[in-house]
Amino acid sequence: MDPSPKATRRALMRKLELPILGALLTGERVERRLAAVLAADVAGYSRLMGNDEEGTLARLKAVRKALVDPTIAAHRGRIVKTTGDGMLVEFASAVDAVRGAIEVQRGMADQNVSVPQDVRIEFRIGIHVGDIIIDDNDIFGDGVNVAARVENECEPGGVCVSGNAFEQIRGKTNFRFDDLGEKTLKNIERPVRLYAVRGAPSVATTTTATVSVMLSDKSRLLPLPNRPSIAVLPFQNMSGDPEQEYFADGMVEDIITALSRFKSLFVIARNSSFTYKGKAVDIKQVGRELGVRYVLEGSVRKAGGRVRITGQLIEASTGAHLWADKFDGELEDVFDLQDRVTSNVVGLIAPKIEQMEIERALRKSTDDLAAYDYYMRGLAAWYRWTRSDYDEALHLFSKATELDPNYAEAIAWVAVCHYQRLLQQWSVEPEKDAANALRLAKRALEIGRDDAFVLTAAATAIVFVSGDVDTAVTLADRAIQSNANSARCWSNSGWIRVFAGDPDLAIEHGLKAVQLDPLGTHRYFALVPVAISYFLTGRNEEARVWAERALADNPNVPTTLRYVAAIKASIGQLEEARQIVSRILELNPGETISKLALIRYLPRADYRQKLVDGLRLAGLPD
Repeated sequence: MDPSPKATRRALMRKLELPILGALLTGERVERRLAAVLAADVAGYSRLMGNDEEGTLARLKAVRKALVDPTIAAHRGRIVKTTGDGMLVEFASAVDAVRGAIEVQRGMADQNVSVPQDVRIEFRIGIHVGDIIIDDNDIFGDGVNVAARVENECEPGGVCVSGNAFEQIRGKTNFRFDDLGEKTLKNIERPVRLYAVRGAPSVATTTTATVSVMLSDKSRLLPLPNRPSIAVLPFQNMSGDPEQEYFADGMVEDIITALSRFKSLFVIARNSSFTYKGKAVDIKQVGRELGVRYVLEGSVRKAGGRVRITGQLIEASTGAHLWADKFDGELEDVFDLQDRVTSNVVGLIAPKIEQMEIERALRKSTDDLAAYDYYMRGLAAWYRWTRSDYDEALHLFSKATELDPNYAEAIAWVAVCHYQRLLQQWSVEPEKDAANALRLAKRALEIGRDDAFVLTAAATAIVFVSGDVDTAVTLADRAIQSNANSARCWSNSGWIRVFAGDPDLAIEHGLKAVQLDPLGTHRYFALVPVAISYFLTGRNEEARVWAERALADNPNVPTTLRYVAAIKASIGQLEEARQIVSRILELNPGETISKLALIRYLPRADYRQKLVDGLRLAGLPD
């Protein structure tokens, strides 16, 4: 039986010290040099050997022969020694070391795709640049010791580098790095700053910042918030029927909404969570990209008159499963099943939340399953964002309200569809759409006066259709008080503050929405009021940056295109501005400046004139 990895390491560490001690006793001159040292081992080696000694050894030998050894040689590395479960490699260049390590890990990830988890061979790799001692083709010293300890901090499939190595690598590769902070490593006197290499298929532990050698977009640096934070990933549709996709998506939407009502939680918006839909995800990577501590994933199976919901809550930094369960029931009990999922998750990650808040979060606005079905279909159409899909969404939300006339959220969405027709100049009956938007906003408020979405939807309908800023501000404030975790509430408030003549608060609220929804497909809706506010207050460079980000998020939304065109024309980027206006007229033939309600309702004449001048300069007809 091979010795355990811990015993092997202890023996190795003792062996490292002997030549140094001998040299000190005899007075011999010690040969030293600076090198990049790579230490690697197999994660879970004792378990693998305990399950199947011969099979594990055979797989490890095959992997080394076919992938590891040739890759190291190709990157000019020298394998100094091997242990039962790992190896020590010397490189003259830290860049070669990290490139070789990433190539090995990518190759292992490809090979492991079809291999069961319990028999996979996965390496952990640590790299350090330091002083080493050479003795009879072997290497010893502090540089070797630190590399071994850095490797201990890695997750399976990951590559970690010390601060010394990072300084040699930065700016010389296309890799991105997670700054893991300073770590106290066993038997290493001083703390060592560690970085996890983002080019690896899996990388180590919770991050506080991302250091990018290619990307300087500060909006991507997502530190963990100072309260429990969660992202709910799209549930997998297990029904075997693509037409039921909306049902699984709707379940997640409701769970996100319920969780978001807890002011003690930081909940990532649906739009960001759904960027992972249909993808194989690494939960640790999701945690880093979204800036959350916990991730909820699951599946929905709907067959005949029954439904099964499964869910599992995972700690993103470690991949540990904190909770898992499944819920079976009749289809008419779907709301109860969903409530049980939500209450279990919340009870686990926020145990001190008062019971009254739990009951409020789980309160449903309709008991009519058919109405709920239409509502979920409407959401699926609305999120696709095209003119025809908006018409489909309006139809579906309206069907939900016909079946349940007191369904406040569905009524509010009908109001949203009507005023969006106006904003995008898609309306064939503008006066009718305006009247319907105001009437339905007021009706939704009568029924759902404490619902955050109803409040924010009504606020935007009122300000965009009638220009009643005071009422809109009051409703927007109430929406945020009701649900401070809603990206939609904050982004809508950002728009409303533009029309209230408070650009600084508009910027603050827009950026808050981006924090809550960092990857959302509708993030542009929060970025545009930020860009407008910088532009109207003369901060043109900031306006350009945020306008370009909004345009990159979605280049086909007339509202976004108008403001970006005005900003670019005003700062001298006329050619780009005119191309954007061409796109506007392609989407909305016959559009003119005089038809834009979003300009009419700006509170200050100088603000209105600045936007009009910008659009006119960009070539939009009067």
